[in-house]
Amino acid sequence: MGRSASCTGTGLHTGVESTVTFKPAAENSGIRFMRTDLEEYPEVRAHIDHVIDVSRGTSLEADGVKIHTVEHVLAAIMGLEIDNVLIELTNKEPPIMDGSCRDFVQAIQEAGIVSQKEPRRYLEVEKPISYYDEKNGVDIGLLPSDHFRITCIIDYKHPALGTQYLTVHSLEDFAGEIAPARTFCFLSEVEKLREDGLARGGNLGNTIVIADKEIGEKEIRYLQTLFDVKEDIVQGSSGILNGVKLRFENEAVRHKALDLIGDLALLGKPIKGHVMAARSGHASHTAFVKKISEEYMSKPLREQYRSPQTSKYHLDISAISKIMPHRYPFLLVDRILELKAGKSLVAIKNVTINEPFFQGHFPHRPLMPGVLILEGMAQAGGFLVLHTTEDPESKFIYFASIEKARFRHPVSPGDQLRFEMKLLKFRMNSIKIEGKAYVEDKLVAEAIFLATIADREKD
Repeated sequence: MGRSASCTGTGLHTGVESTVTFKPAAENSGIRFMRTDLEEYPEVRAHIDHVIDVSRGTSLEADGVKIHTVEHVLAAIMGLEIDNVLIELTNKEPPIMDGSCRDFVQAIQEAGIVSQKEPRRYLEVEKPISYYDEKNGVDIGLLPSDHFRITCIIDYKHPALGTQYLTVHSLEDFAGEIAPARTFCFLSEVEKLREDGLARGGNLGNTIVIADKEIGEKEIRYLQTLFDVKEDIVQGSSGILNGVKLRFENEAVRHKALDLIGDLALLGKPIKGHVMAARSGHASHTAFVKKISEEYMSKPLREQYRSPQTSKYHLDISAISKIMPHRYPFLLVDRILELKAGKSLVAIKNVTINEPFFQGHFPHRPLMPGVLILEGMAQAGGFLVLHTTEDPESKFIYFASIEKARFRHPVSPGDQLRFEMKLLKFRMNSIKIEGKAYVEDKLVAEAIFLATIADREKD
């Protein structure tokens, strides 16, 4: 972005007054939210791992800091193909504006979009991936494509909506064709949301409300109180309250595409692929994004660093040496066998009699020092965390403490250590990793590691 841009209004579900400000951000910083109403201005990265609620929107949380209903803001960012931006908020929820993301898009366009030197990094789809929710009749698929495309289908029994279909062939027309599409819901949903303490900022000016039941005089009085309006509320011939005029004949499915584009931002990078979604919502969007992340997000590192000889496993010692800052005799990971993005890792260390520590550590009964087993686990855990960053060679992992460390059995020359690491927490710079070390099926050591991530100093 060329400069800052702001919008002010009321949050859809919380009803709080807030201002959202889009600010320029450095290369590779991604999409981040900042709560300026809280001490120390905490940040929450827009990422699938931070999703906490998808009941009537997509909400994020990191270290106790919550951001409600982020999908419209993220849709504006993704629709304009912006990779790096800082989104400041003066409260816990962005304003709903008119129920679309048109105001956000216009503000950002007026501020200007700036090209950065770092090339754009895509998630390139190599094979199909699918998600199916039988209970709700949801189908979502991702197919290979040389650019981003999206197809959406909605299917409602109400005549005001019916079945609608939309394909977005590129994001070039996002500002005019998708951004103005407003959020919609049924009248019965609004009543239930209000009873549950939600939709406090919703009204007939920012939500298309469709009457899914007949409304009489008593119902009208109730709705006037519910929406805090004095004028009469009528059920239009189309079934939309007050006969609100649609911006598009298929505005509902266009807004569904808007929501999907916003939720896809939680991958952390743009997609080169064709996303097809039928009868989807925020819960299925985020479940699908999580599945994509698990399937594809480990591939960029693997393809970048793996040699042709490593097809049977993930990464060899040559690749590990490029990412990890350790060197002989303190590089204690020989091979990465398995890697699940943001979740877990399996690595091995071959223990030989040639290890330098055997010369002085019980030379007549060689045993691998327990602290070095912990170090090997820490290095494997560090690799798991570094894998989640865009540029792992520019980062360091600093371990702050070790908890619940236990040594179960000795490790001798000829053993092969298998490190099984699990990422328990990665919020901002706070990292928690569970590690277990095995020889064959025997647990030899275990511990919990607490760490932080920092930039590596350049040579």
